[in-house]
Amino acid sequence: MSPRVRMSLPPEALAAYVARQASNMFPDGDLTPDALRPAMPRALERLEHCFQAIDNRYFFDGESAVFSHLHGDQYAMWLYLLANQLHRDGAPSAICDKLFLLNKALHGCDIFYEVELPSIFLLVHPLGTVLGRGRYSDYFVAYQRVGVGSNRDVYPRFEAHVTLRPGAAVLGDCTIGANSQIAAESLVLGEDVPPGSIYIGKPGAARIVTNRGPYPLWRRPANA
Repeated sequence: MSPRVRMSLPPEALAAYVARQASNMFPDGDLTPDALRPAMPRALERLEHCFQAIDNRYFFDGESAVFSHLHGDQYAMWLYLLANQLHRDGAPSAICDKLFLLNKALHGCDIFYEVELPSIFLLVHPLGTVLGRGRYSDYFVAYQRVGVGSNRDVYPRFEAHVTLRPGAAVLGDCTIGANSQIAAESLVLGEDVPPGSIYIGKPGAARIVTNRGPYPLWRRPANA
């Protein structure tokens, strides 16, 4: 593991902690730390890469990425990364399923391990958030009660620097352009949103205004 991550638990203890949580929540056979260890180094590398881009002292202290297992947003991101890495590595689906369901039970977010979130993303109080099988780009932000899903089996596409504000939903065949925001409680359904926009409202009653600045919590701007 990279020394640039300051962790509340060392990797071995973190693996044991996750395994114990999952085993207590789903007591149909213990999930052992050994089952998680192969994916831990790469999952932690991905966490470091993501967290060091976030301009917030709880994620990056100026020198290193910071990860606490008792920070809800961070732990939700970690459980997704670990489950996704296990899936990428060919781990048994039952292990990935338990981590997915653990994340859902603890944080109320539904992000299946087969969904490929970008290498840099941020979950902000993600209670009630469902992120489906869209195509995501770096610097993606999802707040609480956000929904990303299909319409007629087609999912949205997100360019870099997209933020979904609380209660926003994006469904179906659409592209959300770079440096854009979907406003709180707004619905995009099968409609493209141009780059540099803020989409406000719902189909038939929406307006689009200019988005004048990047999301304030990114340390480094993306090349959009």
